[in-house]
Order: sequence, then structure tokens, then C-alpha cells
Amino acid sequence: MLVLVLTGIWGLRLGAHVFARNRGHGEDKRYASLLRRNTGSLAAFVLRYIYWAQGRVMWFVSLPVQVAMYEHAALGGVAWLGVVVWAAGFGFEAVGDEQLRRFRADPANAGRVLDRGLWRYTRHPNYFGDAVVWFGLWLLACSHWLGLLTVAAPIYMTNMLVRHTGKKLLEKHMARSKGAAYADYVRRTSGFIPWPPRQRPADTG
Repeated sequence: MLVLVLTGIWGLRLGAHVFARNRGHGEDKRYASLLRRNTGSLAAFVLRYIYWAQGRVMWFVSLPVQVAMYEHAALGGVAWLGVVVWAAGFGFEAVGDEQLRRFRADPANAGRVLDRGLWRYTRHPNYFGDAVVWFGLWLLACSHWLGLLTVAAPIYMTNMLVRHTGKKLLEKHMARSKGAAYADYVRRTSGFIPWPPRQRPADTG
């Protein structure tokens, strides 16, 4: 029940955030770009390259949740550590998303790069928080030894966020759209794990 509730809270918040962010903005540009590669049946293309691909990833990443849901072990120290880790990641992700939403909602920030709040310490607080959430859920699965075997799931999720669908794609887009301002932000801000920012040359000496 604990794993179900935590996973549900995470999914509902993220779903609501994505819905509110994308409402009124048309189709996601990433999917529109992908669909332009189709030369045959649209339904077959979508099933193979979107739903089937994402379904396999979802099944694999959720292995700790699946294992934890069938465990009968009592909640011990490792499980409660998992709750703490999950809460830290959830807070980081939710606060990062909200800070970005408020920044984008202010017309005065058009063309600028968000470098305040959590975004001062990492270029992707939402992705970092998401990764931490999945490590927290993995710890919950570790109440039984079978859960230890699913450690590849949060590692894979983190790798996807950093090297494939998350950070890498977004930073390519930001570099094109924000230019020198984003290059300066990249130079002084940690790419994923929160860390104090490097000083600008003008701030030294």
C-alpha cells in the first residue's frame, strides 16, 4: 500500500504538471518530429516507435515497484530510508517544476535563462528529483532480497534522463534558442547533481 500511494502521488503530480504545461500548445514537438519520419501506416508506426518502445521502458523501470507490491516483509529501516529518499526527490522535482512554471509565466523573463532557486545549483532539478524518486522506490523494494536485484531499473532511468530523452535533448534545444546566455549558464552550473555554482570571472579577484 505504501509503494502504491507513493507511486500514485508521483504520477498524478507529474501528469497534472505536464497537462497544465502543454494545454493549448498543440502537439509535443518531439512527437511531431518523430511522426515526420513515418512513410507507411501511421497506426503501426506509432505502436512500434512510441507505445511499444515506451511500454518496454515503463515495465523495466517499474520493476522495483512490481517487486515491492508483492512483498510481505515488514517495514524496516531500509524501507523508511526509501520513503525519505523518495520524499527528497519528489520535493526537488515538484519545486523545480513550479519554479520553472512561474519563471515562464512572467513576460519579463522572455529570452532569459532561469538560474535562481534550485536552478542555481543544477540545470535540471526536475530530472534529478525524478531520478532520486526512483532510487527511493527501489529502496522500498529492498525490504526483501529480490528487490536488490532490481537496482538496474533506477540506474537505467537515470541514464535515460541524463544521456537520452531528458537532459541531452533539452540542452540541445536550449543551446539553439538561448545562445550565449545558456552557454554561460552551462559553464557555471552543475549538469545534474546539485552543486554550488561556479563564479563568473567578474566575481573573482
